[in-house]
Amino acid sequence: MLTKKLYTAEAVSTGDGRNGHIATSDGRIDLGLAMPPALGGSGDGANPEQLFASGYAACFHSALRLVARQTGADVTDSTVTARVSIGNEGEDALGLAVELIFDLPHVAPGAAEQLAEAAHQVCPYSRATRGNISVELHSVASKPYV
Repeated sequence: MLTKKLYTAEAVSTGDGRNGHIATSDGRIDLGLAMPPALGGSGDGANPEQLFASGYAACFHSALRLVARQTGADVTDSTVTARVSIGNEGEDALGLAVELIFDLPHVAPGAAEQLAEAAHQVCPYSRATRGNISVELHSVASKPYV
């Protein structure tokens, strides 16, 4: 439970949920939504999984950079990709799964994995999803470690 709210985002969904519209109260996000073709939709709009992946990638990247700063690790050119999947979870329920793929090209592979594990402990999205959905961390070395 939060002891003090620092910021609150507000978004309103109108229309038909996944085939409707979403807008934030500050006007920064104003999107038409559509179910993806894989779920029988047109794909002619954004979808909740894309929005969740975007938020999780940004939040985890911030947490990763925070823990890296605390250790003096060089996170120049770092990236985080979030893949959010929706699928069957039993006969009558849908569930989510997340893969977080991080690239720390200037950090040794073992150290990069330790930083990611530390970030996973402090990231608010990771804390919120822990024990509720599968979240896997994967390292990618797009550039040779220097």
